[in-house]
Amino acid sequence: MRRRQHPPLPVMPPLAAAVADPAVATAPPVPRPASVSEVLAPATVDPAEAEREAALSGLFELHYSSMLRLAVLLGADDPENVVAEAYYQLYRKWRRLRETGAAEAYLRSTVCNLTRMRIRHLQVARRHVENPPPPDDAVASAESTALLHDDQRVLIGALQQLPARQREALVLRHWMGLKESEIAAAMGISCGSVKTHTARGIAALTQAMETRR
Repeated sequence: MRRRQHPPLPVMPPLAAAVADPAVATAPPVPRPASVSEVLAPATVDPAEAEREAALSGLFELHYSSMLRLAVLLGADDPENVVAEAYYQLYRKWRRLRETGAAEAYLRSTVCNLTRMRIRHLQVARRHVENPPPPDDAVASAESTALLHDDQRVLIGALQQLPARQREALVLRHWMGLKESEIAAAMGISCGSVKTHTARGIAALTQAMETRR
């Protein structure tokens, strides 16, 4: 008796096989490995961010020394940190400035405000210390000391004894060479107040210098 031959089973296509096997149908696709060119491709750089970085780098080169001198003459005990904080605030608010030319004025104003706040904080802190060390005992940084050596120490000592507003007006006018409108913007006061603080500061400074003689 001859055996009855059955026809061969048809080959199931991949899609039919996936439907027939639930495990295959639900398996996640295997990710394609990245090519070498994709791995080594440079990251996308935001043009606005690159422009901000370049502008701030240029401002640092141009104005860091003058801002440091300003902080020192205003009496900051940590002028490097004051100037660094001013540049950081400029970095954060860069896009809010109307024009890049306003950056220098913003730095001056920020250094003045930060120094004033720092001095006020130290004055309050010293009131809560039983035996506060005299201001002359503070250890100045190498940059601060070098800046002070360029000026007459007697004049600087007398300048530090003036009220904050008078000291700021004199420093901005006679050391930084700013106009009254620029001083007013840096100090956040009117031009008339600038004249008042400058006149009173000069009178007090002249009296202090004559006393020291």
